[in-house]
Amino acid sequence: MADQHSYRAIQTIGHETSVNIVQKQSYVFPYHAGQKRHHGAFVADAHISALPRQDLAYRDYLPPRSISAKVKGAIPEPSWRQPHTSSIRVAGFFDGSRSTLKLADIDIAICTIEKANALDNSAIDEGNIDQLGAVIVDEFHMIDDESRGYLIELMITKLLCVSNGLDKVQIIGMSATLSDVQLIAAWMNAKFYVSKHRPVPVHEYLVYEGGIYPTVDSKEFFRTASQLNSPIATQKPHASRLIDKSIHKELENPMTNAVVALAIETLNAGYGVLVFCSSRQGSQAMAQMIAKAVPTEGITNQMLDARLEFLAALQALPGGFESALKETVVKGVAFHHAGLTTEERETIAEAYDRGVLKVMVATCSLAAGCNLPARRVILNGARMGRDLVGPAMLRQMRGRAGRKGKGEVGESFVCCQKADLEAVAELMEAELPPVTSCLTPDKRGLTRALLEVVATRLAMTPQSIEDYVIRSLLYQLMEPNNVLSTLRTTIRDLLEQNLVEVTETGSYQATRLGQAIVASSLSPDDGIFVHDDLQRALKCFVMDSELHIFYLFTPVQSSTMPDISWTVFRDEMESLDESGMRTLQAVGINPALVHRLAQGTVLKEDTPEQVNRGRIYRRIFSAFQLRDLCNEIPIHEISVRYQVPRGFVQNLAQTCQGFAAGMIKFSERMGWGMLAAVLEHMVDRLRAGARADLLEMATVPFVKSRMARVFYDNGLKSVHALSEADPKDLVPIMMEVQGRKPGRFRGEAAEMLKAKLLIRAETIVSSASRIWERQRFLELHE
Repeated sequence: MADQHSYRAIQTIGHETSVNIVQKQSYVFPYHAGQKRHHGAFVADAHISALPRQDLAYRDYLPPRSISAKVKGAIPEPSWRQPHTSSIRVAGFFDGSRSTLKLADIDIAICTIEKANALDNSAIDEGNIDQLGAVIVDEFHMIDDESRGYLIELMITKLLCVSNGLDKVQIIGMSATLSDVQLIAAWMNAKFYVSKHRPVPVHEYLVYEGGIYPTVDSKEFFRTASQLNSPIATQKPHASRLIDKSIHKELENPMTNAVVALAIETLNAGYGVLVFCSSRQGSQAMAQMIAKAVPTEGITNQMLDARLEFLAALQALPGGFESALKETVVKGVAFHHAGLTTEERETIAEAYDRGVLKVMVATCSLAAGCNLPARRVILNGARMGRDLVGPAMLRQMRGRAGRKGKGEVGESFVCCQKADLEAVAELMEAELPPVTSCLTPDKRGLTRALLEVVATRLAMTPQSIEDYVIRSLLYQLMEPNNVLSTLRTTIRDLLEQNLVEVTETGSYQATRLGQAIVASSLSPDDGIFVHDDLQRALKCFVMDSELHIFYLFTPVQSSTMPDISWTVFRDEMESLDESGMRTLQAVGINPALVHRLAQGTVLKEDTPEQVNRGRIYRRIFSAFQLRDLCNEIPIHEISVRYQVPRGFVQNLAQTCQGFAAGMIKFSERMGWGMLAAVLEHMVDRLRAGARADLLEMATVPFVKSRMARVFYDNGLKSVHALSEADPKDLVPIMMEVQGRKPGRFRGEAAEMLKAKLLIRAETIVSSASRIWERQRFLELHE
């Protein structure tokens, strides 16, 4: 099915632009003998990392040519001169992490955006923000992302307020798709550098109706697309190459045939290729289609062994693996999407990076979430679901082509069907949208921003609050009078919502509710919803049912919850005992409405009251899954039962761990000590994914949920027992956890699986030994 013509590069497109913004006051940290030294930095990549200051000294000013948003190594490495130690302390902060460390305890902290903002708030509140030296934000264009990225604006504005004199925090922003660079630089009082250098040239092509058309730039792309789609009999552009039609029925669609042909051509040449599809189902189906077309005679024994070993690694994963991968990976093809577990995605990405896999079919999220470059990038259309992707995402996807070490050139192919041709052409030519602030009145981000600065005592007087707002990006984008008017309205809303109050001196302070909301890292709207929920729980807490606690542990943000299968919801509801039904009644579930929804009625969410009702139903549906996870039901069984992808189930468990910690903080700040104690009692079960009798076992790496139960049932009922076990004896027990999957592999593949499990068993025994030794040490010294 693949095109048999030899590949011929046509032309080089214009260089990709990378933008870097460096706060100019503090990109050099001088060191003087005898001076107190505590320099450090935050680093962000839609995740954010924080470095508390420790003698950070750049060799020189950051030269324009060396800065690249996509090549972090281009920034001159800092020299670390840490007294009394040669090591650097690194910690991770993310939803579900158990770390209680603070900025003063570490040298490098890798954080999500939410955790970085919380770390910032904590440092300001405790008065040790001076331990922070720099903030590095990759993917800076996320700053106007309303769901998460707006926290970047909140954090940077706070840092601009607390910085003064020589102790100013250095802020570095990096992006390849950021517009309004001068505006951002003016806001941060920063220098900015633009690099158009690209070490590997990239050639771009439009693929339409089996023809490949070279495009030097977006304007030529638009012109070519317009000519191809024009009903007028004008001279059509000439294709540089033609892709033969396929005789196979599955490839009757010219666009599908083109994607498969181009992918196989790249694979046969020995290079890697990324194929972007619009949906999870689409990416999986495309991967299977490409795999079927890959000839088997070109696969060497060495490569086949490597792929079988990769399959064994997938099978050894605790959460199982997608069965369709068995069909594709032996051909060097895999798919990557959010429906897979984290371990699956990491294992697949590593195999692709090592060259074991040659074709990666993914959804658009891979373009922004993973650093997986390729010789060739193929876009199977330019949609995310039903909608066209935006200009920034399109550039992210195309930008994966052509990286150093992946070939002398990069290639990007945009495959279009007739209905989308002109729309995609316009998208290619479109300018990046201007940067906007998420603190505008319609986005309500200013409400959270002001509550945080008041609660952390960064700004409490009317003048200091006004100074804070003046330092925001919002002030750069709106008329000053309109900003100040919005400020007054927001303060009035906070007072009416009882989140802040006026003191006798005329300044503002956060109420107990306001402090609880900030401490638990919630937005004001979410915090008020949670407050109402917890107040209902205080009046009517169902102590004889786990479901009520798991409900309180589920996040309130609808974006983190999968769609509800109402028939499944109804069946789960009908299977509940009397205490479970009391839980549904306590949180506000109407069984009659559930039955109507299961019969096809649509849950309305037009008014604020209806939106909050929808939150309750989604949280209970998630609580059903969380209950099953903590009762050791495997992820893949939960996935089938609730018709939710395994990756979503796993993500729910991780997200709930972070949210549960927030609920405990919320209850403590509100003075609800007994409720906090009840919630905290269940957190360990949530982390372990197991019942109470397995909590000690679950402290050992890789021993969670089903694995812990199988060990327990086979007589290994404690950490001490695990520490004395022979790793070889653990392998057959671990095979039981694989359930029906061992039968899928026989012979050499089965031996590879056992070898992988033996390595994991050795890790389990050694980890258990260390934990047991630590326990004995503590017992002896008590």
